[in-house]
Amino acid sequence: MTVVDQVVLDDAAALAEQIARRLELFLADVQVRGRAPHVVLTGGTIAIAAYEQLAADALDWTRVHFWWGDERFVPEGHEDRNDQQARDAFLDRFSVPDDHVHAMPAHGCGESMAQAADGYGATLPDEPFDLVLLGMGPDGHVASLFPGFEQLHETERPCVEVFGSPKPPPERITLTFPRLNAARETWFLVSGDGKADAVARALGDTTIEETPASGAHGTDRTLWLLDAAAASRLPR
Repeated sequence: MTVVDQVVLDDAAALAEQIARRLELFLADVQVRGRAPHVVLTGGTIAIAAYEQLAADALDWTRVHFWWGDERFVPEGHEDRNDQQARDAFLDRFSVPDDHVHAMPAHGCGESMAQAADGYGATLPDEPFDLVLLGMGPDGHVASLFPGFEQLHETERPCVEVFGSPKPPPERITLTFPRLNAARETWFLVSGDGKADAVARALGDTTIEETPASGAHGTDRTLWLLDAAAASRLPR
């Protein structure tokens, strides 16, 4: 059974620093064990703040494979794309080779969203991810798995298309729970009072229909990295 842990930091700045240091140590440990780590990145303000603090000399970043849990289906290089934000924050800075940056297809790729999603799903590694990073919205969504959406219950396809996202842009591609939950560790990166109710629901008594985040977990460990505001509705 997966272990569920919580770490609460004073504020968003301290949280971003903690995420950066923990990520460096985690990936370096995988490399010491003789493997190239496979990590799923997330977007969002706190994740990008953490990525910007990553240190070039913490590990060999050119030997890490980077994937994404979801992506906005907008043109390549668009500022809304999670992969572009990660490139700007650290991937380009560390000269991570292109064949280790597994970006989801972009609008204009010549494929339908369904074809793009299935194509990305076919490229996923056979082995479980070492680590999945997830943000969470005030509604409790993770990746682009939103409350009440049919994609919450997908069991066959590892990656699917999403239309009509309640959070713009409306067209997205996302990994589904079976693939996200195959990761050895899952870390939630959550800050701000606006997400406190969703955090309390996800760690309490809820359903994935109401709070999708409650359905995401690692096989070995699930870690909630929170600032004090995001943790403010949790039981004392």
